[in-house]
Amino acid sequence: MSDLRRALDTDGFAFVPAPSMRAALLGHGALTDWAHFAASWNDLGQDTYMADGGRYRKRRFAVFTTQAGEAAITRAPHQPHYQSRDYNPLNGGIARWFAPISDDIAESASFITILRFCRALFDALRPDAAWHIEVHQFRIEARADAPGKPTPEGLHRDGVDFVLVLMIGRENIARGETSIHDLSGRALGSFTLTAPMDAALVDDHRVYHGVTPVAPIDATRPSHRDVLVVTFHQTRNAA
Repeated sequence: MSDLRRALDTDGFAFVPAPSMRAALLGHGALTDWAHFAASWNDLGQDTYMADGGRYRKRRFAVFTTQAGEAAITRAPHQPHYQSRDYNPLNGGIARWFAPISDDIAESASFITILRFCRALFDALRPDAAWHIEVHQFRIEARADAPGKPTPEGLHRDGVDFVLVLMIGRENIARGETSIHDLSGRALGSFTLTAPMDAALVDDHRVYHGVTPVAPIDATRPSHRDVLVVTFHQTRNAA
């Protein structure tokens, strides 16, 4: 955790290979139901808000909150996801309602462990913060004649404080390189999330991030890229 804090402090981002990420997660809970957790990506709803007309993205969404000095991470009533066009010029500017993450998954050991890991890391960077947490299950599908776009808005910021992108799985997928740029547009690094639990951590105030389109390796077989995205936005400090 100290290495991750240092990387975010120094560089504004970190790529965490799966073995290191798994070890970090296990410091905050259990991953015994990972197979069940990962299988839930087979039951996502269609994203019907794609301004580019694409049908390549499926997702579920949930919101959680924390209070400074309290251990609880509480699920909030289901609500829309909103980004201004300043942060998402393609799909922003409207309230977007997505299918909720199922209670079964939100209460799973793997899901709770991921949230606890994020909170411990981001609390250390923002002591005494209260957080608005948004969690997105994403599946990007690809065909030979229609590549999938993990970030159709291009290189972007999310309008939050911190972001975790956690690889869940890739099936028959090529490409999908993540690139990180500073606020002047200078490239800082690139990597590809390939193995389950490979992760990217981002300080959204300091860097832009984006992912190249994905395409099938074998055009005759189904093709998808599954990730969990968790964003933390500070709402207030303790009195």
